[in-house]
Amino acid sequence: MTGTTTAPLRGHERILTIGLVTLITLAAFEAIATATVMPAAREDLGGTALYGWAFSAFLLTSLVGIVYAGAAADRHGPARPLILGLIAFGVGLLVAGLAPSMPVLVLGRAIQGIGAGVVPPVAYVAVGRGFDEAARPRIFALFATAWVVPGLLGPALAGAAADYLTWRLAFLAVVPPVVIAGAIVLPALSRLGPVPATTARANSAPLRWAVVLALGAGLMLAGVSLRSPLLSPVPIVLGLATGVAALHRLLPAGTLTARRGLPSAILGLGALNMAFFGIDAFAPFLLTEVRGQSAIVAGLIVSTAAVTWTAGTWFVERNATRWSRQAFIRTGTFLVAVGAVGLIALTNDAVPVPVAFAVWAIAALGIGLAYPNFSLITLASAPAGEVGAVTAGSKLAESLAGALGTGIVGSIVAAGEAGGWTAGAFAIGFTLMASVALGATALSTRLPGHRAAASALWIVPATEHA
Repeated sequence: MTGTTTAPLRGHERILTIGLVTLITLAAFEAIATATVMPAAREDLGGTALYGWAFSAFLLTSLVGIVYAGAAADRHGPARPLILGLIAFGVGLLVAGLAPSMPVLVLGRAIQGIGAGVVPPVAYVAVGRGFDEAARPRIFALFATAWVVPGLLGPALAGAAADYLTWRLAFLAVVPPVVIAGAIVLPALSRLGPVPATTARANSAPLRWAVVLALGAGLMLAGVSLRSPLLSPVPIVLGLATGVAALHRLLPAGTLTARRGLPSAILGLGALNMAFFGIDAFAPFLLTEVRGQSAIVAGLIVSTAAVTWTAGTWFVERNATRWSRQAFIRTGTFLVAVGAVGLIALTNDAVPVPVAFAVWAIAALGIGLAYPNFSLITLASAPAGEVGAVTAGSKLAESLAGALGTGIVGSIVAAGEAGGWTAGAFAIGFTLMASVALGATALSTRLPGHRAAASALWIVPATEHA
């Protein structure tokens, strides 16, 4: 890797690496498999109105997991929060895999989200405290590339299970490997004890406000889902007021008003995640519901995206000294918008299905270019002594924005299916997300434009890509 020195890993470092990469690989497979099989689950269980909630509930509850793990890893060491997180993740998998109805599946996904939210902070703490500085770039590279195999094989395996066996295997089959991965990584994590109280204080965020934020966002999405001019405004207004109050306490000042510098970086990162994941969750659904494709074919769009996302990240690493971070972000967010517009065309039967794979590959390439640079600007702009708090804020923004994106598009699609205008609903939802991506492009003018450091580019997202 450019600008780095490779150092051999010691015994406990190798074990810790294997365990962490295994956990991230499993999380990647589960996320990709869920996106692939959800159309089959919806067909089996019904509840189209709750389709988007299967993704939004996961992302909303991950907010709580993120904040809890960040504070607990500092106070008690990373092993304790990971144990609780793996338990929650496993229970959620079982509930979702055995769900007799869509509401129960959403409940399972919500429980999963708490556990999944624990993994990114624990992984970052483990890398920061369990590895020598020279070894860290390699570990982050492994985290990023852990998505490649699930991206290539996950959709095909999950699609085949949905078409020929049962979609439930996408959840149930992940439980045993999670137990095994936990058994590998926990002994190594136990070597990392708590940090001094002053550091833990700087790296913590109020858990209660994370809960308030999740509830507020949930109220907003519930109001949108009601689609009633009389009933919808009440939960929307209450949720908005609650969520904004919580965000003011969890995010750096000026984030919601796009203040130049760090606040705009966090806001732009949220907009990028909202736009991409608001569409990514529904791309397979578009192919099965509107274009009549099988789950296997629909899942290939997720595979293609995983590959080009990774390719975009590698391109950043190789060209870090040639492009500014601002230029990477401007190009990447614009490509996400281009991919969104391209998928809108797929609502027309005259457009060949293979176009979907090409245009969404472009969008994934775009997020691969933009995401690591948003994250690097966020870290580089954090005030001294507040890196942990700022990182927690950026992860919260990512998860919240992804939840809102999937929830909003899900509500629009549900309304369209109920009213007989499904194709139009996809077009409206994707157009909205394309506009959000262009908003992120506009925010690039409010960011620092200095060039990236190649040795620090390997940052992975805390939403579904965690």
